[in-house]
Amino acid sequence: MAPTTDTPGLLQRAQAGDREAFESMIRPLVEPGYGLAFTLLGHRQDAEDAVQEAVIKAWTKLRQARTENSVRAWFLQIVANECRMSRRRRWSSVIKLPEVAQPSGPSEDQLAETADLHQALRTLSRPDRLVLFLFYGLDLELEETAGILGLTPAAAKARLYRALKRLRPGLDERGRTEP
Repeated sequence: MAPTTDTPGLLQRAQAGDREAFESMIRPLVEPGYGLAFTLLGHRQDAEDAVQEAVIKAWTKLRQARTENSVRAWFLQIVANECRMSRRRRWSSVIKLPEVAQPSGPSEDQLAETADLHQALRTLSRPDRLVLFLFYGLDLELEETAGILGLTPAAAKARLYRALKRLRPGLDERGRTEP
């Protein structure tokens, strides 16, 4: 089913003050926004707060959205900016670990592969994890990824390439240590 953001005139109706149109437009973007916020902040509650603030800012800055096709990138950019501001507001550098849900069914091999990937991702810098999450995790186009990161598509492609290059050794080492 196509997202409701494809409804013709939805953005214009929302910009005219139609709250239901705004909710229909933003609702499918909340989950990807949360994923982005969690990737940037690393803590469930902080990510939820950032997305909530981003929705409020999106409503107040709705006139800045250009076209219905760009609403997703526009909203995710608001989420990313809110996460940056949230990190700046912190008065201490307390490390918060994400809450891990208990697995309910994957095999041991799948769990091991997932653990290896998560461990390898933890060795990457925040910008590297962010570009990988946007491109692969949210399946965004390179242009959308670049817009959210404030880069040109060529620079985003280069950052993505470098992040993958840094990720591979961590995964290769784990694969070679097994008998």
